[in-house]
This record gives sequence, C-alpha cells and structure tokens, in this order.
Amino acid sequence: MEYLDNLGQKAVAAKYVLQKLTTEEKNRALRAAAAALTDGAERILEANRQDYGTAEANGMSAGLLDRLKLTAQRIHSMAEGLRQIAELEDPVGTVMESFKRPNGLQIDKVRVPMGVIGIIYEARPNVTADAFGLCFKAGNAVILKGGRDAACSNAAITQVIREALAAQDIPADAVQLIEDNDRAVTTAFMKLKQYVDVLIPRGGAGLIRAVVENSTIPVIETGTGNCHIYVDEDADLDKAVPIIINAKTQRIGVCNACESLLIHEKIAEKFLPVLGDALREKKVEMRGDESVRGLIPDALEATQEDYGTEYLDYILSMKTVSSVEEAIVHINRYNTKHSDAILTENEEHAERFLQGVDSACVYVNASTRFTDGFEFGFGAEIGISTQKLHARGPMGLKELTAYKYLIRGNGQIRE
Repeated sequence: MEYLDNLGQKAVAAKYVLQKLTTEEKNRALRAAAAALTDGAERILEANRQDYGTAEANGMSAGLLDRLKLTAQRIHSMAEGLRQIAELEDPVGTVMESFKRPNGLQIDKVRVPMGVIGIIYEARPNVTADAFGLCFKAGNAVILKGGRDAACSNAAITQVIREALAAQDIPADAVQLIEDNDRAVTTAFMKLKQYVDVLIPRGGAGLIRAVVENSTIPVIETGTGNCHIYVDEDADLDKAVPIIINAKTQRIGVCNACESLLIHEKIAEKFLPVLGDALREKKVEMRGDESVRGLIPDALEATQEDYGTEYLDYILSMKTVSSVEEAIVHINRYNTKHSDAILTENEEHAERFLQGVDSACVYVNASTRFTDGFEFGFGAEIGISTQKLHARGPMGLKELTAYKYLIRGNGQIRE
C-alpha cells in the first residue's frame, strides 16, 4: 500500500537521524514540544470537542467518553509528561554488561534504540503525546494509528508536535499519524515489517487480540485490566473501604481500575454492608454470588462471565472465598495478568499472595490504580505490558530500547 510505504520510508529515514541525537538535543526538543502543546491548547481542544460531540451522539459509554475527553488541565498534564521525560535519564548508550574474553576480545552490551515503533490505540488522545515523548527520548521514530473516535484530536496533537520538532531542526517524521481510518489500512499497517521494528497495541481486548492475530511485526501486548482486590480475613477494614473505592471509582475508564472483588467469608457479614453503602454512594452497580447478595440485597446475580469482564464502568463483580489460596486460584483463572491486590495485616498471607498471583503488578494494602508509569517514577508510559517476554508492567524508556554487542579486538581470528 503506497500510503503506508511512504510513511514507513519516512520513519526509517528519521530513525537514523534520531539515533545520532545527543541527550541534550532530545531534551530540548521535548521541552519545545511541551511548550507547543500548551500554546496550542485551544486548537487541540477545538478538535477534541468535535470528537467528543460525535462520540456522545453515537452513544459512547461514560468510561470511554472520559478517556476521550481533553481539558486544559489534561493538556497541561500531557505537556508536563513531556517535560518529565526530558528530565529522565537517557537509556541510549548505557553499557549493560562489559567483559573481556581470554582471547582479548572486549565485549560491551549497550542499549540502543529499537528503530521504528508502531502504536495502535483507541480513543485516548493523551497517548499521542505520551507515545511520541517516550519513543523520541529512547531514540525511536514512531508511527501512530489512533482510533477513529479521536481522529481530530490526534491529528491536532500530532501536527503541533511536528511543528515544534521542525522548529528545532529535527525531522518532523519522528512522529507520524496514520489518518486513514479504513480498517484495511490498519490491517496492512500490522504487516509493515519491512519498516516497523515492533508494534504496541493499547486498548481493549478486541484490539489487542486483532493485533496479535494479524501482525507480522513483533508485538508487545499491553493488556486489558480485569484487576482484582482480595479482602483477607485479617484485613484492616477501615483501610479496605477507601482503597476499594479509590481503585474502582477514581477513574473508571482505565486499565488499572478494580473490576472484581473477593471477600473472605469470615469477615463478609461485618464488611459487606459497610462496603455496599460506600459503593452505592458512588453509584456502583454490584454483582455478587449468593453470599454477597444475602448481605447486599440490591446486588445483582454475578455470572461466570462477570468474573472475567473488564467493565470500564460503574460495575463491580463480587465473590466470597474461604481462604487466600482460593482467592489466588480464582484470580489466576479470571485475571488478565495486569494488577491485583490483597488487603491484609497478615504477613504470611500477603507473601503467599505476592508469590502466587500471576500478574505484572501485585499489591499489598494499596490501590491497583498505582500501576502507572508516572506513579512508578518512570515518567509517562507507553502502556502496561501483561506478557513476559522483553517487558512486563509499566513500560518506560528502558523498555523502548533493544541492545547490541560491541566487540573490540586487535587482530583476533578464530581457530
């Protein structure tokens, strides 16, 4: 496809320039892009209003509308994210290992840019700036394919950043946006292996599955978040309610929000009515097993499908269990390997949970909402990887680099 070939060729040309930039040159460009986002806020907000109005008219859910909506504060946060990336240590050129062989060969393992990164994402325009910033600081060119629901917003953000780069004498093609929203173009992008070194999907289960199944480019899965909290028999119940409310309702449309709750049967009678009142106040629909419904009369019946669902909405599935071991088995069956938490004052139970739950991030006595590159001190993130090869958990700058071996000799030949 000529359109994609053109984008790919420009990205490859840009990547060789980016690989040669000094840390200071990259940081200066990031700060310029941040300033441009702030200066161009009204231009971006106008574009976002078009997207939001269309999405609202089409009946988009509250959770997804929240992801789509930009405000002056959110644009400020996007710009601040770029400034924070500028302050982070540059991973490129870091010597990871260095050793000398008996034959005198000096071997250094050094971090290098991946090259060209492709990112396919849904209606989250802030990803446009975050993805650019992280890829750029790590020395990579990036080709973005956002969802059609955020088409105007993504185009405005990308154009503002490209103009800022050009003003710094840096190739604007360091960031490119695929503006053709034909599904066939997206599918063809997944097969652009001759130009793109790695593909990262960010979005719901359907998007991620489509990319994994169709891509000929190596994929890093950034997963959906069916995140669990288990309230142990030895939990501090005064801590538990605020943690659950935060994890479920602080932002409902994000992958690290709690979607499913397990409660030890020994504390259910004391705890569930109190929790039910707090969830009801936040307008959360509760779906539970028979034990839960006996203690929270307005809870609906939970199905097996509920326990495996990422709602991204004011809905929470709930189930009672008889032990930490049962909680671990349930979570490992239904979770998406993203983020899960135990609330307990029992150190032995906490340790069993930490070791037994198969997720990228496992918490004790804290909200799952902390699974975030910014909260981990990485700056803005490219996504939360739920796979086990190359990267896992919040993906920052280091996860956007590869490495190569530099071998220095003085005439050695192999016998």
